[in-house]
Amino acid sequence: MKTKFSAIIIAAMLTAGAGFYGLVGCASLEQANTQSLLSAAGFQIRTPQTPKQQQMYAAAPSYKVLRATINGKIFYAYKDEKNGVAYVGHEAEYQRYCHLAIQQRIAQDNYMAAEMDRQTAMGWYGAYGRRGLWW
Repeated sequence: MKTKFSAIIIAAMLTAGAGFYGLVGCASLEQANTQSLLSAAGFQIRTPQTPKQQQMYAAAPSYKVLRATINGKIFYAYKDEKNGVAYVGHEAEYQRYCHLAIQQRIAQDNYMAAEMDRQTAMGWYGAYGRRGLWW
């Protein structure tokens, strides 16, 4: 039982990205993970200052990466409504974010596969002591 709990804690830490945010709801964990990935990809944290920025910020959906074209330039933005900020980046930062998200997903999948293999092996070879279940 302790091993399963440890595995859950490790999976939560991996999902949270760079920082450990504790055992919280899935939505909060996902938001923290997205924010960590955006920061790692080079997105800048901005607070809306001008009335136009505040209007755009208020109209944007929360916790989604959006693409916008302003004055012929492409931007990507992520609205963090809880903290009142937006993560803003260009195409290069967005591509890096996508790459990091894919890498993280692959790492999580590999971790889960290894954990399942370990649990299966313990069931067959070590869970019941030296003599095993059928001896």
